[in-house]
Amino acid sequence: MKNDQPIPQPSTRRDFLKRSATVAAGATVAPLALHRAAHAAGSGVIKVGLIGCGGRGSGAAVNAMNAGKDIRLVAMGDLFADKARSSRDRLAKLRPEQVKVDDDHTFDGFDAYQKVISSDVDVVLIACTSRFHPQFLQAAIAAGKHVFVEKPHSVDVSGLSTVEAACAEAKKKDLAVVSGLCWRYDPAVRETMRRVQDGAIGDIVSIEESYMRTPYHRTERKSEWTELEYQFRNWYHFCWLSGDDILQSLLHSLDKAGWAMGDQPPVAAFGLGGRSSIVKPTDGDQFDHASIGYEYANGVRLYGFSRAQTGVFNQTTDVILGTKGQAHMPSRCKIVVGGKTVWQWDRRQKKANMYDVEHQELFASIRAGKPINNGQYMIRSTMLAILGRMVSYTGEKMTWEDAMKSAEAIGPEQITWDTKPPVQPGPDGIYPAPIPGFPKS
Repeated sequence: MKNDQPIPQPSTRRDFLKRSATVAAGATVAPLALHRAAHAAGSGVIKVGLIGCGGRGSGAAVNAMNAGKDIRLVAMGDLFADKARSSRDRLAKLRPEQVKVDDDHTFDGFDAYQKVISSDVDVVLIACTSRFHPQFLQAAIAAGKHVFVEKPHSVDVSGLSTVEAACAEAKKKDLAVVSGLCWRYDPAVRETMRRVQDGAIGDIVSIEESYMRTPYHRTERKSEWTELEYQFRNWYHFCWLSGDDILQSLLHSLDKAGWAMGDQPPVAAFGLGGRSSIVKPTDGDQFDHASIGYEYANGVRLYGFSRAQTGVFNQTTDVILGTKGQAHMPSRCKIVVGGKTVWQWDRRQKKANMYDVEHQELFASIRAGKPINNGQYMIRSTMLAILGRMVSYTGEKMTWEDAMKSAEAIGPEQITWDTKPPVQPGPDGIYPAPIPGFPKS
């Protein structure tokens, strides 16, 4: 049965530009609190609830359970009952000793997230349709839960204020907030970035980021589905639900660039993009390619290239250019000086899955009573991607400050099964996409 309870409206947008101007790189650690030391020294079972039972959510649940045999998955929720139950059954077969989710704790509908949070869980994993990340994070922190939340952390500036407030509240309550920006937890990337920040390539001059891949999977439309259900079943392909591929993919690369720049914001950005080959009725309304240039106050230029097409050249690379040399990531992390590789990470020496590491460090911080809070760079990196979408979709150049003041809020404030999606297919079945230079009337 589908539940018609609406998703609550996120908190009112606030101007958080001043407060986020002094962002520090990397994770921050909250002070030790005695009431948060219940799992110190690895004592006691840690109970986990999962919100979002698709591929990424199910994967996050496995990563969480990989962090210790004392971790139990006890509640799961998804918008769709079939996804929640099929994910539960797969995970139960994979980890029968750690998956203890009965029918009464397998939830569906728009209020499934509330039921997961209200269950007797210590940690909430949020890996659902991206537009809901701010509200669900806010609700979990309000309920006193530690949180892992996937990227992007919002699809618009309005949602980022909700994320900022939730992360600030988490610090007050000594609750962990770990981001799905997973490259911050990759040992090879960490070591490469350490060397960059220690001056191995000199001063940074420019950064090239690319995330070019094939499109996400599409689910065939069924006759009994409403337009809303079809879009939720294919939410990666609709901007009001995903934020565009810039936020789904290129964000990972922009996050590494932001990391290299000390998480300081650019002054302005400009971009171009469009939809040239992903134009079938099943393809949604977002761009299939974009190129963005970010300008920093110290003269550094960051270039981001995003593409989700078939039959073309693809790559995912980070190239940081300095006055002395170059840093290359992520598949072959190395430092090049004078055309010669002077250092390279040997992944055979230390095998580590970054998806596992982020959960290992999350649960270790909970057990130690020193919860990680990734809130600061979560906000800054997500904003880099939001700004990139803004300038690509409009064709305008925009300052960081103006973008942070934007009142843009994508999609309706509340959603039920009676909600009309903000984007509708045309007579030919094709969804209209923005055209740079032609703002919506």
